[in-house]
Amino acid sequence: MASSLQKIEGDESVLLRVTHSNLKTFIADIRFSFQLTVEAVKDKLWKKCGTSVNSMHLELYDDARNKLADLSDNSKLLAFYSPLDGFRLHVVDLDPSSVTSGGWLEDISLVEKYKISDEAYNKLEGTFRKYKEKLSSQIPSTVEAKIPDTYMEDLCANIKAGSRCEVEPGAKRGVVKFVGRAEALGPGFWVGVQYDEPLGKHDGMVKGVRYFECPPSHGGMVRPEKVKVGDYPERDLFEDDEI
Repeated sequence: MASSLQKIEGDESVLLRVTHSNLKTFIADIRFSFQLTVEAVKDKLWKKCGTSVNSMHLELYDDARNKLADLSDNSKLLAFYSPLDGFRLHVVDLDPSSVTSGGWLEDISLVEKYKISDEAYNKLEGTFRKYKEKLSSQIPSTVEAKIPDTYMEDLCANIKAGSRCEVEPGAKRGVVKFVGRAEALGPGFWVGVQYDEPLGKHDGMVKGVRYFECPPSHGGMVRPEKVKVGDYPERDLFEDDEI
């Protein structure tokens, strides 16, 4: 306990691994200020996982998977529970009709898909297929063949998996999860990024190929020229709040 108190006095925040009772693929490392109340912690989590503050119950576990406390008092500060870096904060969704229940946010097979036959689609004007056919007729197919397999390899020299990064456009922050060739996307080198926020297009699988693992809508594959690695901590959603 003494070491925990010393850490709280020395640091102003803690990095916790967050999991969710309904979202089995949702795992995020999030930094929290010790001065946040439990209610403020819930509000920050609501923006990331979709469970409302009133329907959220929080449980704190240590790095050995031992349950330490139920964060049931919304008025208490997070510091009261003496969490350490690497501890796990588990979100329990108490609402049986929540948007997170039943797998709707993770299992795309539950979503009814609109289907159209190729014959009917070909009769439509202004479709992407028509645009692609027109573009192909205007641009020689040899253009893509001129791009070497080593395209942008030199820009990957300092981009390593596990590094924090910022991606343009949009200054989106996250973690590098993949560096290498991705033939399905085109010649040359690509960088796979797990964004801190759901700003991506996939979960690390692109065109049927698994390049890395991340929560849904958190993954992106971009060219190395768009990636800057360095000390880019996760943004605090409350840092711009008026005091």
